[in-house]
Amino acid sequence: MEAGDFKDFAKAMTDYIAEYLENIRDRPVVPSVKPGYLRPLVPEQAPEKAEPWTAVMADIERVVMSGVTHWHSPRFHAYFPTANSYPAIVADMLSGAIACIGFTWIASPACTELEVVMLDWLGQMLGLPECFLARSGGEAGGVIQGTASEATLVALLGAKSRTMQRVKEQHPEWTDTEILSKLVGYCNKQAHSSVERAGLLGGVKMRSLKPDNKHRLRGDILQEAIDEDIKKGLIPFYVVATLGTTSSCTFDALDEIGDVCAARDVWLHVDAAYAGSAFICPEYRYLMKGVEKADSFNSNPHKWMLVNFDCSAMWLKQPRWIVDAFNVDPLYLKHDQQGSAPDYRHWQIPLGRRFRALKLWFVLRLYGVENLQKHIRKHIALAHLFEKLCTCDERFEIVEEVTMGLVCFRLKGSNDINEELLRRINGRGKIHLVPSKIDDVYFLRLAICSRFSEESDIHISWEEIKNSADEVLAQK
Repeated sequence: MEAGDFKDFAKAMTDYIAEYLENIRDRPVVPSVKPGYLRPLVPEQAPEKAEPWTAVMADIERVVMSGVTHWHSPRFHAYFPTANSYPAIVADMLSGAIACIGFTWIASPACTELEVVMLDWLGQMLGLPECFLARSGGEAGGVIQGTASEATLVALLGAKSRTMQRVKEQHPEWTDTEILSKLVGYCNKQAHSSVERAGLLGGVKMRSLKPDNKHRLRGDILQEAIDEDIKKGLIPFYVVATLGTTSSCTFDALDEIGDVCAARDVWLHVDAAYAGSAFICPEYRYLMKGVEKADSFNSNPHKWMLVNFDCSAMWLKQPRWIVDAFNVDPLYLKHDQQGSAPDYRHWQIPLGRRFRALKLWFVLRLYGVENLQKHIRKHIALAHLFEKLCTCDERFEIVEEVTMGLVCFRLKGSNDINEELLRRINGRGKIHLVPSKIDDVYFLRLAICSRFSEESDIHISWEEIKNSADEVLAQK
């Protein structure tokens, strides 16, 4: 394909994308296909001769869109939002065109330096302390990871490296294997499954602690677990505090947890993957009180801040522990400017990395802080509208306090009736929800996900839920 064809193809695709997103309400949220649907729609082998781009465009609806779940439909309420905006889409086009692999500064200086500055911009927007920012003049700074799961694992490996060094100084006679067998980390039982997975990948024990009656991990609960493990000869080394749990968007008591970690020299990582974006609004920063006590902090602009996946922002006070843990420095990756700028390959699991800072730069400039705040506040207001509709119907109950853009609700009664309600809602195909369960209580989650969502969409979703409830209760 030459430049002329590319221009025509790209223009046609731009028109298609705009049409798709602006009319996304007209599409069923979840496709009605079965596993294996796609294979009969395409040839058995790749074509020997090149096809025209118009043939590819003609097949998008038939092959791809027939099997797409439309995450940006205002009727999609599952999981958490995945961000999407025109500035981010255009930035991804430029990133794809530049196509650098920014593992070192010299591999593409702009790729590294824009990321350093954008993470400072974003950190200031969130209200993070200066001790997390590169502009502070110390070693601290931010990095874009692929996902919050990666950030959790990277932080765990840094914590492991720091603790191993400290313990070796105290007990030079202990082997690495002996020390590793004693390490133990902690999180809320409601923490994301990626925390447990990080422990498995890192080869260390992770304990899931039972939270308080509001599903928050508290300082005294953590302290008790740490004291208990120290008596057993174990070495506490890592704690994950969750700000906005996946099941119900509850917030661990970060300030209390921070005090416990500081007293025991335990690495504290904050997972604010979804809810962290709300901290650009000053009125929600009370939820991260004590963040200055953390060693690392993660939030995903690709969830709720209009930056397309993947863009998971992570800040570290002392990245040297990560760099030391990951540092493999072959001659072909060395360069003359080493040490004067970050080589981000040492801050992450993979070697290669895309120019992801571009989409953060485009979104922050083309929306501005003010419009991003409006976006967050609008989603939270829509969640409170749905909460009000629920509470006005005596058949329903709210399971968890609504703080962000997630409402946890259920029909009063058994788990079985709520499971049937969800089957009925998703079976009707007009909206899409997923469930969760805490302390054996099954409930439904309604997340405000689309940047196109309006009050009218919430009323439509509520009518679908009410009509499904009518059918379920009539059948009962």
